[in-house]
Amino acid sequence: MADWQYCALTDQGVKRKHNEDAVVAVPDIALWAVADGMGGHEAGDVASKMVVDALASVQRPDNFSLFIDAVEDALTAVNQNMRDHAGREYAGRTMGSTVVSMLGADGYGACVWAGDSRLYRLRDGNLETLSRDHSQVQRLVDAGVLSEAEADAHPNSNVITRAVGGAAALVVDVVMFDVRPGDRYLLCSDGLHNELSKEAIAATLARGPVSDSAQSLIDQAIQNGARDNVSVIVIEAGGA
Repeated sequence: MADWQYCALTDQGVKRKHNEDAVVAVPDIALWAVADGMGGHEAGDVASKMVVDALASVQRPDNFSLFIDAVEDALTAVNQNMRDHAGREYAGRTMGSTVVSMLGADGYGACVWAGDSRLYRLRDGNLETLSRDHSQVQRLVDAGVLSEAEADAHPNSNVITRAVGGAAALVVDVVMFDVRPGDRYLLCSDGLHNELSKEAIAATLARGPVSDSAQSLIDQAIQNGARDNVSVIVIEAGGA
């Protein structure tokens, strides 16, 4: 399998008293994920932890399609477990979590996600968003009602339409992509992409080792006010 370098960091930010984000890295099977919990302290903390714990226990089959299926199955199971837990412990309260995961292989990868945590790819100086937000605002963009710039400033930009725990049946999206040596990938919660422009993200991802890039992204979000928890995983693809 390809050689991967990565750095995973999470910070509660400036405004929040608790960190409801969680990150997980399982480099032995080339799986990384960011989860952004919802439901307030404890409920949000528990939700994101349930997601990353489920992904950390995934076994990787030899077949990549079956690997994707295993990740989907883990998220489907934790969706039901989360709803059961919310019913027992948080009667009447919302409990859920976004998830964005990256699965790597030699020459290709996959993103499996629900919600508005994102996966970006930086290649030859060009930053591309590989995931697509499950949000009300993204629906307006897709319909041509809003521009991307208007969406960034929209007051409902944080209203998501899909999350683990949000409905009895979880529907995740999956996208496949090619991987080249030197590509840099960024998994992040909305606490990062709401605070930094794509230009700032691209410039930071391009600089230094992955550990420096990851820390700089967190630092810039904090400097910009970090209204939410901030989580990043920066991954660089090596040669086969």
